[in-house]
Amino acid sequence: MITNNLNNSNEKLSTFLEANNAVLLYFSTNSCSVGEALEPKVQNLITSTFPKIKFISIDLNNNAKIAAKFSAFVEPTILVFFEGKETIRRSRNISIFELEDAIKRPYQLIFE
Repeated sequence: MITNNLNNSNEKLSTFLEANNAVLLYFSTNSCSVGEALEPKVQNLITSTFPKIKFISIDLNNNAKIAAKFSAFVEPTILVFFEGKETIRRSRNISIFELEDAIKRPYQLIFE
């Protein structure tokens, strides 16, 4: 699930994180070629392997306050929250396989 209507609001995003068991925040910009290339791969991973995780794409250029709140200043940055707590943080050089391995255990503990 991709949710973009939470951008520009720290309050809405915080409420969303608390209300959902699993959320992935994907921070990037349109000018980051790595971020643009990686985002569909991360979306595919979440959709196919971890369907209960909510995916939110956040543009760093338009959401500086949200980026500051989560200390996401490098692009791309991926934060995964389980039960409202940041569990996984990856930035810059992100391997899809390593991300999958990192998500697998907490996902299984919560949903399986």
